[in-house]
Amino acid sequence: MEKSKKDGHQAVLNEGEENELEVFGYHTQNLRRALCLVTAILTLGAVQLIFYWRPEWWVWTSCIPCPLQEADTVLLRTTDEFRRYMRKKVFCLHLSTLKFPISKNPEEPLVADHHSVINQAVKKPELKLRCIQVQKIRYVWDFLKKRFQKVGLLEDSNSCFDIHHTFGLGLTSEEQEVRRLVCGPNAIEVEIQPIWKLLVKQQSVKLHKLVEDHNKVQVTITVRGKGLQELESRLLVPGDILILPGKISLPCDAVLIDGSCVVNEGMLTGESIPVTKTPLPQTENTMPWKCHSLEDYRKHVLFCGTEVIQVKPSGQGPVRAVVLQTGYNTAKGDLVRSILYPRPLNFKLYNDAFKFMVFLACIGVVGFFYALGVYMYHEVPPRETATMALILLTATVPPVLPAALTIGNVYAQKRLKKKKIFCISPQRINMCGQINLVCFDKTGTLTEDGLDLWGTVPTAGNCFQAVHSFASGEAVPWGPLCAAMASCHSLILLDGTIQGDPLDLKMFEGTGWNMEDSQVASCKSGKADSSTVIKPGPKASQSPVDSIAILRQFPFSSGLQRMSVIAQLAGDLRLHVYMKGAPEMVARFCSTETVPKNFSQELKNYTVQGFRVIALAHKTLKMERLSDVNRLAREKVESELTFLGLLIMENRLKKETRPVLKELSEACVRTVMVTGDNLQTAITVAKNSEMIPMGSPVIIVEANEPGDLVPASVTWQLVGTQEPGSGKKDTYINIGNSSEPVGKGYHFAMSGKSYQVLFHHFYSILPQILVNGTIFARMSPGQKSSLVEEFQKLNYYVGMCGDGANDCGALKMAHAGISLSEQEASVASPFTSKIANIECVPHLIREGRAALVSSFGVFKYLTMYGIIQFIGTSLLYWQLQLFGNYQYLLQDVAITLMVSLTMSINHAFPKLAPYRPAGQLLSPQLLLSVFMNSCFTCIVLVCTFLSVKQQPWYCEVYKYSECFLVNQSNFSTNMSLERNWTGNATLVPASVLSFEGTSLWPLVTFNCISAAFIFSKGKPFRKPIYTNYLFSLLLTSAVGLTIFILFCDFQDLYHKMEFIPTPTSWRISILVAAFVQFCVAFFVEDAILQNRELWLFLKKEFGFYSKSQYRILQRKLAEDSTWPPMNRTDYAVNGKNGFYINRAYESPEEVPKGKLKLGGPASEQHFWTRL
Repeated sequence: MEKSKKDGHQAVLNEGEENELEVFGYHTQNLRRALCLVTAILTLGAVQLIFYWRPEWWVWTSCIPCPLQEADTVLLRTTDEFRRYMRKKVFCLHLSTLKFPISKNPEEPLVADHHSVINQAVKKPELKLRCIQVQKIRYVWDFLKKRFQKVGLLEDSNSCFDIHHTFGLGLTSEEQEVRRLVCGPNAIEVEIQPIWKLLVKQQSVKLHKLVEDHNKVQVTITVRGKGLQELESRLLVPGDILILPGKISLPCDAVLIDGSCVVNEGMLTGESIPVTKTPLPQTENTMPWKCHSLEDYRKHVLFCGTEVIQVKPSGQGPVRAVVLQTGYNTAKGDLVRSILYPRPLNFKLYNDAFKFMVFLACIGVVGFFYALGVYMYHEVPPRETATMALILLTATVPPVLPAALTIGNVYAQKRLKKKKIFCISPQRINMCGQINLVCFDKTGTLTEDGLDLWGTVPTAGNCFQAVHSFASGEAVPWGPLCAAMASCHSLILLDGTIQGDPLDLKMFEGTGWNMEDSQVASCKSGKADSSTVIKPGPKASQSPVDSIAILRQFPFSSGLQRMSVIAQLAGDLRLHVYMKGAPEMVARFCSTETVPKNFSQELKNYTVQGFRVIALAHKTLKMERLSDVNRLAREKVESELTFLGLLIMENRLKKETRPVLKELSEACVRTVMVTGDNLQTAITVAKNSEMIPMGSPVIIVEANEPGDLVPASVTWQLVGTQEPGSGKKDTYINIGNSSEPVGKGYHFAMSGKSYQVLFHHFYSILPQILVNGTIFARMSPGQKSSLVEEFQKLNYYVGMCGDGANDCGALKMAHAGISLSEQEASVASPFTSKIANIECVPHLIREGRAALVSSFGVFKYLTMYGIIQFIGTSLLYWQLQLFGNYQYLLQDVAITLMVSLTMSINHAFPKLAPYRPAGQLLSPQLLLSVFMNSCFTCIVLVCTFLSVKQQPWYCEVYKYSECFLVNQSNFSTNMSLERNWTGNATLVPASVLSFEGTSLWPLVTFNCISAAFIFSKGKPFRKPIYTNYLFSLLLTSAVGLTIFILFCDFQDLYHKMEFIPTPTSWRISILVAAFVQFCVAFFVEDAILQNRELWLFLKKEFGFYSKSQYRILQRKLAEDSTWPPMNRTDYAVNGKNGFYINRAYESPEEVPKGKLKLGGPASEQHFWTRL
């Protein structure tokens, strides 16, 4: 591997990203390629088909390894567990085709942006670039860094200064042409698949309609030296200056550099709440623009596909933005690519299906050699021998078998659509049937979006004052707290209606003030600044201030847990900073002397009652010029504030929450709350919603980072029985020390900060906590994703339900992410529910279980159909015969195909069972089911094959076919046939007419029908079979038709079907044999193989237990009398090595030497003395 990297044969594409790929260079050899093509022709395309599915084999056989710089073919391999390969041709772009002259001087850059890969990718003096196109994204070869780099975007290494000064005046027309050639068009084009690709045609048509308007937007840009220019959006390139005149659907990703605007990001986040975008500051530091401050960089970015609904010019000209990314590099392009190229799922079902098909193919190979042996023994010509052997080879694997695993998804997806649940990743529906843990966001998911105001708790003189209750109907009295509530928000006035975050809206309504847009002239700058103006309304309390102008916003970020504004009160030359956010976060930015001493206790008093608590703070700024406001750094503004008080809001549960959580609990689906809200509030909501049953103990896990002399610690406190700091039992030995257990049913609760400490310093006990962890509060978006991943490592099948705003990462990471959104599809998750409550979760699990059981049923049926056909055909091959064309046609089309298409129509059973269906094909029940049914079939068919030969009316028709046809003119069911016919007894290869074939065909057909009935399982995951009217009608019709053919005496029908009339008694015996086999097979399947109690008893008796990591941990912890720990503190101490380190995150070199000496008696005594 290292050698490949050194010689330039190998590199990494998109390093560190989700779509990371290894790329290998190859050079095509014409001789090798010609030999491959000849082989493909000689094998009638079989080799070419293998190369299509295994592109790496084509590259390895037709090419030789070479440095990437010289390669004409590249082989790409994913770095995930699947290690999938792709083959791509390297193509060249020639800049000499442009209409203007280009300098061939290597020292002269082609584009002004010195960070751009284009300058390093163009080979001079040839003026050409080497490119590859991978999943709609174009990459160019960087001669400097010796690797392929993505184009169609501005490099992240640009600083704020670079973006403002390099691109602020626009690109020259020459640079635009260069970028258009290199980056390609700003278009998201989805080809409509041809009619022969029917399975994906409908999806491609929908995608085409979704994106076609994106490519036809007329936009205005600034061209350097030429001014404004109108053009089609497909001609935009990274670096263009986009003018935003008003409402527009964004055709690209762009970063705002002048003015502000309000956008609807519903397509991205699933939330239709307007979001305010602020301009990128003009700082002169050299840091990359995405990390110039703690603020979320996305607050400056306008994403493709989102709607600009309002613009606010800064007074220096129109609202302007620099194009960041175009085409498939954009946010909308990422959504479309995720649909076109879904991430493969590591679902055991699909892996097992492949293994099972290989096993069936092996049976087919055995049949192939059996047929060769029989036909060669009878000296049949080679051509006929090969044909008949190939027929038996393909008999065991029905062509529709792979589709069996998806047909259930198709019906489930249609049923979900009727329930307003939309899906962009249908293969995940089967996976939903295995979900056994669901994470829920709190606000807007479990609780109502809208909050009800309860009261305010102002402060004065470092003390909390009397509560102002909103129940009285009076507005908040005037003061800094009222001014903060009226101005510190992101609300906008759109078409005369105030819109924005529900929390902001409720808080603003509590003040009784009104909002209006106004142009406020700045006396000192002489320029007009667009600002939002707040004025007292008729219901507002009496105020000495006529209006408040909001001059600048620092928007809310879930990572920062706060927002702030700079405002100016009418008649006041000073500026005022107002902040609101999570109480613990706001208190950090306030002067210590302004925060009440009983702050923590007061906060806890409200949060334990389930209230949503917001803190507010304030300070004054002195500015000489108002124009300097936009240059202030957030870090400077948000410091040394005065604590103003608390805003208390009620967050009511949605009416659907409690019944849904109860239903999931009864179905043994574990529920977990993952929220950005306060821990005590989350615990209260969990108890009220019965996520935590009444009486179940809750243990708060509080972990702290290591200090200078103290290692990382974790405190375990039982809620409601122990106050902080009183009577704690401190321990200083390894993690997991003794404490009195609380019995079963305990729940752990922790904050995001504690989770992070546990993740870094106590990783060994994190799985033990997660097995019973129920509440995770104050979690950042990154921590939510990490938590879902940790649950998956414990072998949970994780569902995640959220509103899409701060949960995007977790929704994507989960096995089934469900976004509650008004959109039909969003980047946020594979599933989107347009009904904004959690009823969609049990719906999805029900449909997933039904689809999974349907897939298993169809798979088993088609497997049995192949085996039944194989056995019947093998018996006839013994005498060089086979079933007739019409016989095969009736079985394949009229029965098997119709049954396969309708078997999965059963709706999901309305009640969730307290257990999941089997999640793997290679389970004992399924394998035994197929094996036992195969044995029953084999016994019946072999016995029939041998019995018919013993009948007194039997003759070897297959040897005397010509003589028999002459004597068959007198058609009769009770005819007496003499065995001693005259004539030459000769075997006729591939003949159909025989008593054996006439007797076996109805049995084979009845077998197929009974298998379909037996495997079409109803309760507990699907509705009973009789509710599937079409399937029931087809089975009944198939049985009736087979019986009719068996007992009818129509000569024309018998001639067409190539049957021989037999005595009625023999036909009755065939029907009885088929019925007996059905009864035995049904009893074995239903009473033994599908008897869950029997299998649980056998597992217990023979000591078989689940190998899932969480099950192993549960069994281990149940036997541990010291778990869970309570009311004590543990430290990250290791008796041998001293300070405990999680090796996955820290290297020995990063740990100070002093810390490594903390072990031993001396240091232990030190801790006792200190604490």
